[in-house]
Amino acid sequence: MKKLSFKKVFPLFLFLCVLIPMSASAHQPRMVESRQTAVVDPEISKAYYGKLTGVPDVYTIHASAPFNLYVNILVPDISGQKKDVSATISKDGKPFLALDGTQFAWQKMFEPFGHDNYWTGPEYRAVADAGTYVVTVTSGNNDSKYSLAIGEIENFNFTEIMNALTLVPHLKSVFFNESPISFILSPFGWGIVLMLYVLAGALGLVYRFVLRKIAKNTERGVSKNIGTKGRLIRLFIGVILLVWAITTTWSLVLIFLSGFAIFEAIFSWCGFYAALGK
Repeated sequence: MKKLSFKKVFPLFLFLCVLIPMSASAHQPRMVESRQTAVVDPEISKAYYGKLTGVPDVYTIHASAPFNLYVNILVPDISGQKKDVSATISKDGKPFLALDGTQFAWQKMFEPFGHDNYWTGPEYRAVADAGTYVVTVTSGNNDSKYSLAIGEIENFNFTEIMNALTLVPHLKSVFFNESPISFILSPFGWGIVLMLYVLAGALGLVYRFVLRKIAKNTERGVSKNIGTKGRLIRLFIGVILLVWAITTTWSLVLIFLSGFAIFEAIFSWCGFYAALGK
């Protein structure tokens, strides 16, 4: 049997180290854009982030069979945030349960997936019969920020990872009053950067290898084509692109280009110059 070499095992190990933190326990994030929200697959763990605007927010669950119902109210742990958010649950138009946040002893909670701090409030967990359930979220003046967690089954696939990458930096700004740069402290944040840097480096190595094979003994096939000044310029560009990305929208393109620029600085090789034979 062939022995696995370090060069084969290390990339696999590295990718596992990146993907494991990104599949960590977390709710699928959802930004509330309407006062009325239909909850699809209520057993799948989701977190709805919203701010009351003078009227209650309403979440509707249509269940054709018995299901595991889980509801939890949270608010961001930020300056000025009130812990007065409550929720009522009705079934088929009849009052079913009240989660009174005004009479609850809220507890601090740190959520590592997004590296965020919350106050966690009342929750409810039970096997619910089939029917139509309506969760109505209110606060004292109906002006509070809140997060409503529904469901407990973790289902974080590739699509949800990409959705979270889009939403979490935005939530940092509008929900937690933080700079998106703080996302780098979470396993998901640094995992994305590491994965894209590894991908940029791998593609750079493949690109350079192919050019060296098909353009052997020509300018396009050289293994090094920039000097110290060129390396420093690319290192500077890579750092600027990374800072730009993680302080704004966490653009995957900008992070990838940052990784490729730093790859070029490390290997004293410019892909653009190589393509031109420069």
